[in-house]
Amino acid sequence: MPPPIVLSFAASDPSGGAGLQADLMTVSALGCHALSVTTALTVQDSVGVAGVLAVDADWVEDQARTLLQDMPVAAFKIGLLGSADNILIIADILADYPLLPVVLDPVLASGRGDELADDEMIAALRELLLPLTTILTPNTLEARRLSDQAQAAHDDQAVDVDVDVDVDVCAQRLLSLGCEYVLLTGTHDNTPRVVNRLYGREAGLLRSDSWDRLPGSYHGSGCTLASAIAAHLARGLPVSEATQAAQDYTWQALAAGFRVGMGQYLPDRFFRLRAGGGGLLA
Repeated sequence: MPPPIVLSFAASDPSGGAGLQADLMTVSALGCHALSVTTALTVQDSVGVAGVLAVDADWVEDQARTLLQDMPVAAFKIGLLGSADNILIIADILADYPLLPVVLDPVLASGRGDELADDEMIAALRELLLPLTTILTPNTLEARRLSDQAQAAHDDQAVDVDVDVDVDVCAQRLLSLGCEYVLLTGTHDNTPRVVNRLYGREAGLLRSDSWDRLPGSYHGSGCTLASAIAAHLARGLPVSEATQAAQDYTWQALAAGFRVGMGQYLPDRFFRLRAGGGGLLA
């Protein structure tokens, strides 16, 4: 039997820390075959992002449609999309595959704080992609920005991000926009341990997982987590089990991370091979 296939829509990261490169490594390490649709080219390293060049939406569509006509995809993973036009075309594509799980990592800024999505893109994410999303994986900063924009649009007011809004409120606002699940990650919270919370549209808080907070900062941790969830969903795990297994894999990849540049650490997605584990799967 061939391995399950995960198709990633994301930007290319020449450093190999995040973006398509992170998706390809993570999906492969977890026993799936990775397909990639390039949404943007970036100039970046382990320190930050210096430039983003969006790929034309027609090219994004042609890449995806060509692959989907040839190979049976089991799950989609979505990262940095480059433009509102790309979001529109990807929403059209996903609508043709309503039974496949979609994992959306809402990449709004780099770890250094470089802006990677403007208000038009965030509005398109909210209105077009969230209703097609199986599981959304924002950190608390991204969740507050997305949910406050949603509330502002509902109230017809200017966006004013409230950093003190309760995370449960953020999750409920995001679920109300149409996604089935929200995995809210606590990497940016000032807490002794990282607490990640999974919410469902019907049941509310489904699980809360706590992880030792690792020293330093990491380039591509969000991409790794979202891709790992997509890989586990492609392999047939239910959402709750897929998120737990993906968190475990991501924490181990971060714990084994290495610093080869002047900025953030890079996760070691192949830590099991380098540790002599003799295999890729858990």
